[in-house]
Amino acid sequence: MIRGLILAALALAPFSAARAADLDGVVMPDQRVVDGTRMRLNGIGLRTYSILGIHIYVAGLYLERRSDNPDSILHSPDRKLLDIRFLRDVAAEDARRAWLDGFDHNCRLPECYLDPRDVERFLAAVPPIHKGDETTLFFTSRGVDVTFNQRPLGDITDTHFAETVLATFIGPAPPTPRLKRELLGDQR
Repeated sequence: MIRGLILAALALAPFSAARAADLDGVVMPDQRVVDGTRMRLNGIGLRTYSILGIHIYVAGLYLERRSDNPDSILHSPDRKLLDIRFLRDVAAEDARRAWLDGFDHNCRLPECYLDPRDVERFLAAVPPIHKGDETTLFFTSRGVDVTFNQRPLGDITDTHFAETVLATFIGPAPPTPRLKRELLGDQR
């Protein structure tokens, strides 16, 4: 248990706060150390909703080696960290629907299949979100560990499912093209 608390603290501790990225008032450090692995901020992006451009969250993608190639990132055995900071409240039902849409658009039969029971368990764990909440997704060769406000929410040990989770941000059908570009390091 103590090891888990230490790992959770390390996941949120910046390696160096000398440089940081700031987007919509959310500051993310240039580097993070998680479970002994140093990662650099690959990109920071803003998730907006509707033609009104409602700001939902800011996400930062940390990689061991920076890359602008989504396929190589998705298929890499390297560790990755996605840090999501919410700018507004999101009902659990709306968050679950967004995840389900992301899975449906980024995992299409016959080349991609997710066990419906795994999807159901994942969605059941998604809580209501409040402005200021933070979700981190730490991807390893074993899957992904999910934390919510620095508390473990669960883990996914199916590596294909874990890859699909990351694909919902940088895969063929991200929430917005802008978010994908920004996470891949294009800050234009």
